[in-house]
Amino acid sequence: MSPAPRRTARWLVPLMLVLASACVLVIWVALAVYLQRQAGWMALLVALDVVLVVRLGGMAAGMRRAVLAALVTAAVSVLALWTIAATQMGFPFGLAPWDSVLRLGAHHAWTLISLTTTPLDGVALLVAPLLAAWWTR
Repeated sequence: MSPAPRRTARWLVPLMLVLASACVLVIWVALAVYLQRQAGWMALLVALDVVLVVRLGGMAAGMRRAVLAALVTAAVSVLALWTIAATQMGFPFGLAPWDSVLRLGAHHAWTLISLTTTPLDGVALLVAPLLAAWWTR
């Protein structure tokens, strides 16, 4: 008698992704504010986190899982860069991070991010979604 196949809830992976991504995002922003740098290498840790979450969540291997991992990694990276720029601009004005995130415009955010991102950060930010997709296949 073989064991019954294990069923996972469909809502589990998205919930796990949101919670894990939020935790990594907070760590990335806090580290970047502390170091006074973008800390683009954190994108690689985001990719690793996403890979672990989709695998532990029981999502079936394949192209769908790889695309999801790449998209979540890219979204968390963009959100982290936006939040870092907004936080660094908002502190001198006495704004909380969540207030400054909502007030920062796209053009100003792009200018701040492009001025503070090093080539090594750029490489890490470009490679992280590709690694996430490759590691989850």
